[in-house]
Formats: sequence, C-alpha cells, structure tokens
Amino acid sequence: MKANRSSGTKPELALRRELFRQGLRYRVGLQISLRDRKVRPDVVFPRRRVAVFLDGCFWHGCPIHGRMPADPTGYWHAKIEGNRNRDAVVDIQLNDAGWAVIRVWEHESATEGAARIKSLVLCR
Repeated sequence: MKANRSSGTKPELALRRELFRQGLRYRVGLQISLRDRKVRPDVVFPRRRVAVFLDGCFWHGCPIHGRMPADPTGYWHAKIEGNRNRDAVVDIQLNDAGWAVIRVWEHESATEGAARIKSLVLCR
C-alpha cells in the first residue's frame, strides 16, 4: 500500500499538462475547509471556485473499469463503498459552499477531462 501515490500519478500529470496546454492556470494541493472536514482536490481553480478530483477506477469503484477483488473478509467492498460515500458527501458539501465539483475518472483521456473542465471553468 505504500507504493500507492495520492498525488503526482501519471493520469494526474497528463491532465495537468493538458489543462496548462489549453491555457488554464490552476492550483495543486490547495486545501479547502468545509463544515466538518478539509479536502484537498487534485486541481483547484480558486477564483472560479471549481474543484477537480481525478478518481482512480479501483479506489473509487468505477462502474466501467472498477473490479471488486475476491475478498472473503469483505474489507475491500467496505473500503471502496466508504470511498464512494465519502466522495458523495464531499461533493454535496462543496456544492453547498459554492464550489463546482468535477470528477474525472483515470480511464478518461486527458483531452476529454480537460475539455469538460475547461467548459465549466469558462462558464463560471
């Protein structure tokens, strides 16, 4: 589990490169304080109040590529379901605080993800 990185992954770097190439400037590692928690989105546009999360297919239970391991103890099912529930709560709390949230799956191409992000950032 030590080798699983929380930031600086290949999909995240590709997305950030594409956003920069398209002329968007963003912050990385910016902490946002909410009611009962602090979150650190992967990419943040503070002036536009847009938070971008790049979710891994395994860790966040992608409906297309996320596979559930055969685990007799049920640990991984509970872990991934907990991640999904936490993501939903964070999205609601960020929306209530006036932030727009975009979740990009790791299997999406950087160009697709950047296009979705750019369209939201430019309209806010």
